Amino acid sequence: MPVDPAKLAALQKKSGAQSGGKGTPRRPGKKVAGRNISEDEKKLSATLKKFNAQEITGISEVNMFKEDGTVLHFPKVHVEGSVASNTFAISGPSQQKDIAELIPDILPQMGQDALLQLQQAAVQFSKLQEQAKKTAGGPDAAKEAGDDEIPNLVENFEDNVE
Repeated sequence: MPVDPAKLAALQKKSGAQSGGKGTPRRPGKKVAGRNISEDEKKLSATLKKFNAQEITGISEVNMFKEDGTVLHFPKVHVEGSVASNTFAISGPSQQKDIAELIPDILPQMGQDALLQLQQAAVQFSKLQEQAKKTAGGPDAAKEAGDDEIPNLVENFEDNVE
């Protein structure tokens, strides 16, 4: 009796889904899906309702300064908060940017600590540039020192061996 390989493969596929013996129904295996974003948002909103958080209006953007010199920038932000429980939630699309990109927009908003940190970073950057110029010396420094040429043989090696 000849067996069609396509039918045999289909039967084997179906039999893999059957979990019991001859009379049990076929049930597909449980699929574990990743967490849905809407589930997380529902949990967050439920937690904020417990704290009686209200929407805070009048905030158009949020900038969070990190220690590594980058800024977490929220251009369109939704802020909810509860002053009594000292709880605030910031949500919306965010971008991680370098502080240099945002300087014209954020200089009026920065506090004293951030301005001091910015001045220190500028001083360090200028020192690093000066050191780089001294160590590299530019393309002319290598020619002046003669680093590109092979030195002439001064002594005979065989005379020193004996």
